[in-house]
Amino acid sequence: MDNYSQMLAFVWATEHGNFSAAARANGLTPSAISKLITRLEDRLQVRLFQRGTRTLTLTEEGSAYLVSARAVIHAMAEADSLAEAFPGRVTGALRIHTMTTFAKHQILPWLPEFLSTYPGLTVDVQVGPQYVDLFDQGLDIAIHSGGLPDSSRIARKIGESAWVTCASPAYLARRGTPTRPQDLLSHDCFNFGFHSAWNTWQFHGSEGEVITLPIAPKAVFAQGDLLREMALSGAGIVKLAQFHIGEDIRQGRLVPLLSDFNLAGKEPIYLIYSNRKHLSPRIRVFRDFLESKLKEHPWD
Repeated sequence: MDNYSQMLAFVWATEHGNFSAAARANGLTPSAISKLITRLEDRLQVRLFQRGTRTLTLTEEGSAYLVSARAVIHAMAEADSLAEAFPGRVTGALRIHTMTTFAKHQILPWLPEFLSTYPGLTVDVQVGPQYVDLFDQGLDIAIHSGGLPDSSRIARKIGESAWVTCASPAYLARRGTPTRPQDLLSHDCFNFGFHSAWNTWQFHGSEGEVITLPIAPKAVFAQGDLLREMALSGAGIVKLAQFHIGEDIRQGRLVPLLSDFNLAGKEPIYLIYSNRKHLSPRIRVFRDFLESKLKEHPWD
């Protein structure tokens, strides 16, 4: 007697609402689903469903059994995937879309190690400043920050990053250091060249109120790395993500400004994939590798 098949049939029937739909979705006949569940009820000696003409309603015992059954099925799926996740067995093309700055500063430094660990994988890294749902075009993973649109995609938070107003020591020596947010209006500032919340420069005022400064940038750029280069060259002041410029700040190449006026809170960063079920080994190993590297090398 296949206890696992009975359990699967029970979960399928619960998820689809009736035997016919469960059967169609899983390549079986309604009678096969019905027989498996009847055998399960006989073995457990409880009734799991109140059977209606078109729908099924879980009994109290059925609701309790469903929790355990789903846990067992999930554990079985995880166990089955372990063999596939051995480095020599992870193969195929992994397609990733992320921000240019995240790719350069948080993926490229350890990507050679990842490719050496999983020699059967190839990686296609596509970049863009904002999240675009490309999963129907073969994308495996997206990594983006900030708010995400409502969708059926799975978003796993892998970190969070503050936004830092900063400039180089050379610029501050030449133009002076702002001591209050309003001072920025008389400095050379640079922004992104596309519509984004990242272009909003907000601070706490002297009485705790939120101040939004009408920054008039001297120049705008499509990529955060170009803003970083302007700041490093001593041209002016920028506002960039901590994951992007954390090393510059640690090395003293950039100096954080107006820290006492910063708003509380950080922007979340998400790893996004299309479906929680049947997560492919190539996605799983990349996710685990990325999370381990972010723990080893925190950007703050």
